[in-house]
Order: sequence, then structure tokens, then C-alpha cells
Amino acid sequence: MAVAARLSTYGVIALIALYAATFARDVPYAAHMSLAATLAILAFLLEMFRDRPIIDMSDDPDGYQMNVVRFGVIMTALWSVVGLLVGVIVAAQLAYPELNIAPYLTFGRLRPLHTSAVIFAFGGTALITTSFYVVQRTSGARLWGKNLCWFVMLGYQLFIVLAATGYVLGGTQSREYAEPEWYVDLWLTLVWLAYLAVFLGTLIKRRQPHIYVANWFYLAFIVTIAMLHVVNNLAVPVSVFGSKSYSAFSGVQDALTQWWYGHNAVGFFLTAGFLGMMYYFVPKQANRPVFSYRLSIVHFWALIFLYIWAGPHHLHYTALPDWAQTLGMTFSIMLWMPSWGGMINGLMTLSGAWDKLRTDPVIKMMVASIAFYGMSTFEGPVMSIKAVNSLSHYTDWTIGHVHSGALGWVGMISFGALYYLTPVLWGRKQLYSLPLVNAHFWLATIGIVIYAAVMWVSGIMQGLMWREADELGLLVYSFAESVEAMHPFYVLRMFGGVLYLLGALVMVYNLARTIRGDVRGTTSAQSPTAVPAE
Repeated sequence: MAVAARLSTYGVIALIALYAATFARDVPYAAHMSLAATLAILAFLLEMFRDRPIIDMSDDPDGYQMNVVRFGVIMTALWSVVGLLVGVIVAAQLAYPELNIAPYLTFGRLRPLHTSAVIFAFGGTALITTSFYVVQRTSGARLWGKNLCWFVMLGYQLFIVLAATGYVLGGTQSREYAEPEWYVDLWLTLVWLAYLAVFLGTLIKRRQPHIYVANWFYLAFIVTIAMLHVVNNLAVPVSVFGSKSYSAFSGVQDALTQWWYGHNAVGFFLTAGFLGMMYYFVPKQANRPVFSYRLSIVHFWALIFLYIWAGPHHLHYTALPDWAQTLGMTFSIMLWMPSWGGMINGLMTLSGAWDKLRTDPVIKMMVASIAFYGMSTFEGPVMSIKAVNSLSHYTDWTIGHVHSGALGWVGMISFGALYYLTPVLWGRKQLYSLPLVNAHFWLATIGIVIYAAVMWVSGIMQGLMWREADELGLLVYSFAESVEAMHPFYVLRMFGGVLYLLGALVMVYNLARTIRGDVRGTTSAQSPTAVPAE
């Protein structure tokens, strides 16, 4: 019966998708419906002619569902390379405009592809993967919903493909960090609700009396992103056979809704979720308990209460009421305290184990990520102050700030988690090469420092050039002159991105050899990941 039900489901999906593709009113919609039909037909054929599933969904001997986590580790590593590669390409397009190839490979279409690939493909897959691992280990229970976790993982990968191809083909609703059109948003909503069900169901049936703090952060991330996604993407499609839609909001209300979503995508997707990662993998890699469990709880409640109000600081000096702008600025400044409380808690977890920084490059990468988290969460509140914002906003200073957080905090804590998980999940005694981890650390760190420093300098220069006036009150520089002055900084920015991409390629090679079971010579110190899965 189960096989017949699956075959029927695949067949119905294929027929509906083919019908929609036939009557599609635009290219992105036709391409996506054709893709959906192709995948449904492929799944139908595999179900009919294969003796066993193409993906092994069975449990590990200890009863946990780890194959989905293994698949997630591989996809996270691959998406990191894809996202960073597109980032280098768009950085090169800024420095050398002739690299823009119309109509599909222009900066306007590749830039959202880069941000979504890094944030949602790399970062989102890392969060789903690590949360599935952490919630099982800390709850003493397998994932709820049997194979529903596979629907979440594979469904999320499909969302990434739909979003990416939509950008290249011109199907976008032009909302920052929320560019996919209405039907892709509906699919993601379905996948995300399944994700919430799996995670919350696992917590409910846990065998441990307490909910470990990492799970609090993961749960806050899942619940809040669901709310943000649904409200921000409320839209009316022009036709069920086309990708075009119109937002339910307009004017200043639309802008406020967008940046309520946009800043909290940073706050809960790129901060709360990865703090859950920090609170599990840093203690495990250091083999030390969390410095202060009480501080971690204070950190959690203060962060989630304050972050939700900070979005209006993106709309200083706009039509948004002044009181709302001031509210966003005030809560942004207040966020500095809980953010640094979390940073201190993460760093102090190494108390009694600081010597590991000399011998374990994975710990070094994690500590660097926490340091970048502290720096970014200081810089962000400063940039929200109106007087500073008048200089920094719309300049490359903001770009440098975002990337120091995204590459330094999100990227490096994710890399550290991958380095921890790979030997454990595949039962290897150690990583293939610790020197390669060290090489990755220095490539990434130098790349981030070059990138961020260059953007800080160029951004401040931009702001000063745009506002400089002569004795008659006329602008001294034209916009074109400010763009011309940016060229050497854009070249250096591209170079920093290349270094960071090279580090990710080194990681992928290292992880692949680790999965194969290879060991490169001898290492000076055995990685803590050499211990069997707990």
C-alpha cells in the first residue's frame, strides 16, 4: 500500500506540473514546473524499478537517524563552494563590468543568487543538518516522524534549486533575502512546517529531563523564521500559471515589513541558529562544559526579546515615522549586551583548555568565529546610531560589516561543525589532515580581514565623497567619480573572496579524504573528533 500511495502521489504531481508548464505565462514558471514534473517522473520510475531506495533512510545501529545528517554534511560542504564561487564572480563583475553577460549572467541576477546560496543553501543546510544531529544527541531520542526528516532535507534542497534558477531566469519579487516568487515561498512554508514538526516532536519525546540550551536557540530560529517568512511574503499572484505576484503591503508599510523580516533573518537565521551550533560544538571540540549555563539562558531570552525590534534601523532618514526609527536604533544598541554575553560564554568555555589553540586548528577556527561574532555585534549597534548611519548607509561599509559577520562568524563556526561531524558520522579516527585545517583557517582569516578592511575604508570614502559640498552647497563629486574611485578596492575585495573560496575548497578535499578513511601521514595531535559518537 505504501508503494502504491507513493506512486500515485508522484504521478499526480507529474501531471499537475506538466499541465502548469504547458500553460505557463513566463519562462521562470515554465522552467520550474518542468523541473517539478521531471523530478516527479524520475521518482516514479525509481520507485517502480529499484529494489531498494536510492537514498538509504535506515537507522544507525544506535537507533538514531544519521544518514540524513551525513547527506546534510555533504550538501553543506558543496553549497559552501557554490555560494562562494558565485560571490567571487559578482565581485569580479563589480571590478570589471565587461564580465557581465546579458541577460542571465549579470550582476543584478547573480547577486541574489550569491546571497541566497551562502545564506540559505550553505547556512540553511548547515543549520538543518546540525540541528538534526544535536537534538537527537542531547535528547536521547531519534528524530520524530520517521522519514519526515528526509522530506525536510530534500525538500529544502529543491527550494534552493528553485530559488537559484528563478534568479538567473529573472523570476524574483525583489525583496531582500526573500526574492523567490509566491509558489516557491509556498513550497518552503510546507517544508519549514515539517522541519518544525520534526524538531519539536523530537524534543517532546526526549528521554532527558532538561532541554539543552543549543536546542532553545535552534527552536527560536525555526519558529521565528516561520513567522517572518509567512508575513513578509504575503502576496497575491497575478495568475496561478505565472510567477508574477504583488505584495500585500505597499509604501512605507511594505518597507517596514521587509526590514522587520530582513534584519531578523540576520538575527534568527544567521545568529540564533548558529549560536545553537556554537553552544554544542565548541564544548564538544574543547571537551569542556559550557562556561555558564545560567549566562546562556540569560543570553537566550535577552537576545530573542530584543532582536525582533531592531529592524527599523535600516530605514533611518526615510518616510518611516521618527519614533519607529529611534525604537529600532535603541533596541539595536541594547543588543550589544546580550550578544557579548554569548561571546564571553563561548570564549570562556575554553577555560582550562586554551592550550588546545596550539594543537587543534578546529578549535582555533571556532574561537575565531566567536571573535568575529563579537566584533560584528559591536559594529552593528554602532552603525544603527543615526549620526553614524547617515555616513555608513548605502555604502560598502555595510557590505564589509555583513561579510565580516557572514564569513567570519557564520562561515567559520559552520566549518568547525563540519570538521567535528565528519569523522564522527563516518566512524573515522581523525580528520584526514589537521595541517590542511590549519591552512583553511589562515586562508579564511586572511581573506576575511582583507575583504572587511577594504570595504570599511572604501565605504567611509564613499560616504564622505557623496556628502562633500563646496562653499555654494553643491556636491563636489559626481556619483560616477565615486564609482571610479572604488575600482582598486573592488579588486582587493575580489582577492579576499578568492582566498576564502580557496579555503573552502581545501576543506572539501579534506572532508572527502576523511570520508574515504584516508589519513595523511602523522599528526602532531589527535583531533577530539576522533572519539566515537557519543
